[in-house]
Amino acid sequence: MIKRKVSPVGSPFESDPVLVEVVRNGFVESVHRGRVAITNPDGSLAFSVGADFAPMYPRSANKPLQAVGMLRAGLDLDGELLALVCASHSGEAFHLEGVRRILGLSQLDESALQMPADWPLDQDAREDAIRSGIAKSSLAMNCSGKHAGMIRTAVLNGRDIASYRDPDHPIQLAIVQAIDDLAQEQARNVAIDGCGAPLYAISLYGLARAFGRIASASDGAEHRVATAIRSHPEYVSGTRRDELELHRAIPGLMGKAGAESVYAVGLADGRGVAIKISDGNPRARPVAMAGVLKRLGFDHETLDAHASGPVLGGGERVGEIRPCKETLAELGS
Repeated sequence: MIKRKVSPVGSPFESDPVLVEVVRNGFVESVHRGRVAITNPDGSLAFSVGADFAPMYPRSANKPLQAVGMLRAGLDLDGELLALVCASHSGEAFHLEGVRRILGLSQLDESALQMPADWPLDQDAREDAIRSGIAKSSLAMNCSGKHAGMIRTAVLNGRDIASYRDPDHPIQLAIVQAIDDLAQEQARNVAIDGCGAPLYAISLYGLARAFGRIASASDGAEHRVATAIRSHPEYVSGTRRDELELHRAIPGLMGKAGAESVYAVGLADGRGVAIKISDGNPRARPVAMAGVLKRLGFDHETLDAHASGPVLGGGERVGEIRPCKETLAELGS
């Protein structure tokens, strides 16, 4: 079994400031604490709040980094299929067909996927499946594109596909080496992600630095990943997701959200932004990212909408979910 350094259990979240406020009728009803790291184009830390150097699990925000590792190991995908390898997809029909196409390149079908069965993330797709009597499946699980990419990479290298999730599998070793390189720190605290694949902790600073590097690459595996995500953002999330709206709003941006309210983006100029909401609540994630991007000088109606989510009372808007101005002021401009 591969040995990775394990950090002692602590409570870095205690130092995280309030990032998002929930306001009802002018009264702050709830708050979400979190941390932010913003990197310069050279990878140095520009601004931060909270425990930006503490290890944390990026969850699915790791997927672009994992895709770089697969490409370095020989994965032969580009375009929408590479975007799907980076995805937490919604389970819409074109997502499922794309995963079948990746598996089909190796004369395999969805039975090769070693993931828990699930319904599509997209509400319409999920309801359609239930009405049609379609059972939960690994194919519909949001990480199936990533797993299909791992399997394809293993096949191309002549490696065993039955053990492709094992942390000691050559494909997983190539992936963690890529994470180490892109984050410029050693990934640690090996765990099992929700989909069953290995998961490693890095700092929020390292995650922001990795996204900045991928977004600004002019060639190589990083450039292929950034191009795929920018060209096919609907394959990375879905047609009704806030991540898609963000990609369409800001030219050159490439981003990926993760479970437990992690969000990272790389900007065209090589800057990186990474956010972790301390309590893991996903409602705070797009609000915080919109607030940070506005603080960095970006202006778009999508950011305005994301930075002021509705709070309802009796079916009417009576408040908003908004970024905490005092915390954002600490991030410079």
